[in-house]
Amino acid sequence: MTSVSTARQKKYRISPRQITALKVVIHLVSLFFFVLLIFQTFKGQLGADPVQGLSHFTGKAALNTLFITLLISPLAQWWKQGSLVKVRRLLGLYSFFWAVLHLLVYVLLDLNLDWALLASEIAERPYLTVGAVCWLILFALAVTSTQSMQRRLGKRWQQLHYWVYLAVPLAPVHYFWSVKSGVIEPLLYIAGAIMLLSFRKKTFKRWIPKFHQQTPSEER
Repeated sequence: MTSVSTARQKKYRISPRQITALKVVIHLVSLFFFVLLIFQTFKGQLGADPVQGLSHFTGKAALNTLFITLLISPLAQWWKQGSLVKVRRLLGLYSFFWAVLHLLVYVLLDLNLDWALLASEIAERPYLTVGAVCWLILFALAVTSTQSMQRRLGKRWQQLHYWVYLAVPLAPVHYFWSVKSGVIEPLLYIAGAIMLLSFRKKTFKRWIPKFHQQTPSEER
């Protein structure tokens, strides 16, 4: 039985060529949505408030791509297809790409490149504070996503990339706080974030003993 199951795993193992094809699909889908954004912008199809429409489009694209990125590892484990994780970096970079566009829409069209106003807005508005934290996390993960940075950082690389588990719940919270009506969709994203984090229960359980070891005892 063991040999049969092993043979089946080898038979259905994703090949490097299929991984390359999957990356091509990711590029094409991302390019399609980028072109769609440009088309809707020039055709005036972003609603009564085009700036808000641009902000929602880019923000949801960043959030959706981030969720898909976090879904790759559980899928690779369930399907016993470890090579699937090779597309995770590409998806993460596209999530940051949309996050950059999301920020540019706000800075260029809402604030007219007033950086001082941006700083005060982030400090005074909680939903922008949360959004800024998410953006900085994605920025740090993007600039350290290369193999050279992974080798340079060593064990610290994995510790840094664990911060994505903070960005995942904060991003839909940012979305929830930013809308004035129609909270159902943001709530669904929050539920999705909780579900994605539940797949990492083993990882979080490994952290608990380390946390207790680092926390000084109350009895002296």
